[in-house]
Amino acid sequence: MKFICEKDNILKALNSVTKAVATKTTMPILEGILIQTNDNEVKFTTYDLEIGIEYITNCEVKEQGATVVNAIMFSEIIRRLPDSEIKITLDEKNLLVIECEGSLYKLATMNPEEFPELPQISIENSIEIEQNSLKDMIRKTIFAVSTEENRPIFTGCLFEIKNNKLNVVAVDGFRLAWKSKFLQNKINDFTAVIPGRTLNEINKIILDSYDIIKIGVAKNQALFEMENCKIVTRLLDGEFLNYSSVIPENWETRIRVDKGQIQNCFERISLISSSSIEKEKKYPVKVNIDIGKVTISCTNQTGDAKEEMYVTTEGKNLEAGFNPKYFLDALRAIDDQEVFIDFGTSISPCIIRPTQDGGDYIYMVLPIRMKE
Repeated sequence: MKFICEKDNILKALNSVTKAVATKTTMPILEGILIQTNDNEVKFTTYDLEIGIEYITNCEVKEQGATVVNAIMFSEIIRRLPDSEIKITLDEKNLLVIECEGSLYKLATMNPEEFPELPQISIENSIEIEQNSLKDMIRKTIFAVSTEENRPIFTGCLFEIKNNKLNVVAVDGFRLAWKSKFLQNKINDFTAVIPGRTLNEINKIILDSYDIIKIGVAKNQALFEMENCKIVTRLLDGEFLNYSSVIPENWETRIRVDKGQIQNCFERISLISSSSIEKEKKYPVKVNIDIGKVTISCTNQTGDAKEEMYVTTEGKNLEAGFNPKYFLDALRAIDDQEVFIDFGTSISPCIIRPTQDGGDYIYMVLPIRMKE
């Protein structure tokens, strides 16, 4: 194997594929990158048995071949080489020789035949969406994915196609995030739960552009395809929450509020809420709604904090306790200048939603019981 490639092209490939390199494994081959030449292309592949990533880049191939090399070592060497052409050769001793200007490195390799093949997916349903739209939908939901492995289904996001609309939903037992987008082409209804870890890595790879990404789903695998990159991931098994049935349709108390202003209030109040000397204790913030006014407060051993803001209110007065982090995560994901925040009772979920009808997001936060 022998090829010559611009450093930038190899780096783009490595920046994508290294996200699927196994870190804790008893199989050294999974810590490697499979490098394969084909005509005037080089394909880089990594696979940790959950996520697999392929990236193809153009280069000048002198001799065809394939090998596997340790991903971290190879990536770090390439990253530090001069911005120039890099010549990569597999020599007669099965060492990978890397040459660039005055630099010369030789790395031990592994047998490419031992590298596990990526799953062959027989796609049953698929959608096409702009990369920037998918990036936005992931960003606005991923924070609500559960990190608790005892309920694996909630460690992923639900991708639901219903009535030609893509709904992406995340839930962790304390909050829910929902974002939707109408699709241009007619699509069959289907659902898939994609691991949060996969979506985090995909979000780092896809561009903030109108370029299309194709998402294909089979029984237990999903495939994300872009121009020169392919990502395969397993799907999560199980019954996802029937999210539409748990979002309250009615409210007892509603405020219309400047998103930035209430976000700033929660940012400041959380300085007291999260700085408790007793780290294991969670101190909620108290939200008090009176006619035309919201008061957010917190008291613990560190001190007291109180924020007041004047808002438009409808319905009853209310007092409830919340984890400020859950409010902040939702508010930071919203681009609108104003939002409705709807409350039921002091023990029922609070809903953050757009002020206009037909909005494309909803955030639900469960309250915390306040100690008397």
